[in-house]
Amino acid sequence: QVQLVESGGGLVQAGGSLRLSCTASGRLFSGYGMGWFRQAPGKEREFVAAMGRREDSTYYADSVKGRFTISRDNAKNTVYLQMNSLKPEDTAVYYCATQRPGSLWYKAQATSYDYWGQGTRVTVSS
Repeated sequence: QVQLVESGGGLVQAGGSLRLSCTASGRLFSGYGMGWFRQAPGKEREFVAAMGRREDSTYYADSVKGRFTISRDNAKNTVYLQMNSLKPEDTAVYYCATQRPGSLWYKAQATSYDYWGQGTRVTVSS
């Protein structure tokens, strides 16, 4: 049974920072890519960032490029999302997900991930 548990969300003023964490269990963590998605109220879930098995393979949505950084610590089975220069439009529930094995990994597509965390809420006030 694969489990993903996110933490680190909260309320922050515009321009502030937060770091989200996602700890995985039940699967060889280092063998899979990981992704972060978010869903704002009334909107569809959207891709935020992804990281492959190697730390030099990172991918970002244009809306967060230069402000957010994804990283992973395989020894801790944890992936992080460092969010800087937050904007009110970053307000959403953030989800981590693990790459679906046995198929091509389309990093920005939710269907390329098979297990998801419960989400952590980020609210950015103006």
